[in-house]
Amino acid sequence: MDITITPATLDHIQDFRVLFLQENNFQFVGNKCHEYGWADSYLFTVDGEKAGYGAVWGSTRREERDAIFEFYVLRPFREWTSLIFTAFQAQCGATFIECQSNDQLLSAMLYEHARNIRAEAVLFEDTVTTHLSIPEVVFRRRLPEDNLGGDAGDYVLESHDRIVATGGLMLNYNLPYADVYMEVDTAFREKGFGSLLVQEIKKEAYQIGRVPAARCNINNKASKATLLKAGFNICGFLLLGDLHKEILPDT
Repeated sequence: MDITITPATLDHIQDFRVLFLQENNFQFVGNKCHEYGWADSYLFTVDGEKAGYGAVWGSTRREERDAIFEFYVLRPFREWTSLIFTAFQAQCGATFIECQSNDQLLSAMLYEHARNIRAEAVLFEDTVTTHLSIPEVVFRRRLPEDNLGGDAGDYVLESHDRIVATGGLMLNYNLPYADVYMEVDTAFREKGFGSLLVQEIKKEAYQIGRVPAARCNINNKASKATLLKAGFNICGFLLLGDLHKEILPDT
């Protein structure tokens, strides 16, 4: 069996990416890496037939290409998945795997080929419609005169003429998903403003034809509690593992 791994442009692997995203049916947090040119792609062939693709990016520095974050093998070739992965690692030289635990194919490779596996972030999906409210609090779009700066997001919560929380949607993820983010003024934390804001931003996401999703650092207990209260549930974790050099067996 001849397994070949060759560098490829995004156009060459785009059809496989469609299959990857359709099969997994979740927000893929690495999707923007392709849009922004932060990733290198590879095409897999087995005995001359196209069998799948993979992609690498920088685990800590964008200009590096040391982490495999995307890996897909067509179903007819999955009996050789581990061999294909080993060949891919040997070709790209990656020293890490970064994957979502709900990505079954790559997480299987993580547990088989990596060590020192750790979780870096919690991933959330929307499952419950909540009905949170706080008296005399207004949810609205941010206005130019709010003077909040470019990173504040498109939505605010206002309480007694004071903006107490800001947030928005990041749309650079695979359709139809959008990532919810928010920030609560320090003086107004632990009062329910964050969950109320997330609840209302979720509604805005659906209004524009997007499915809200979210993530937070594994150690951020406050954000985790906020997202859960607003109707999100944990659907996975962002995992990182160290790859050791493997000897490619004769095929």
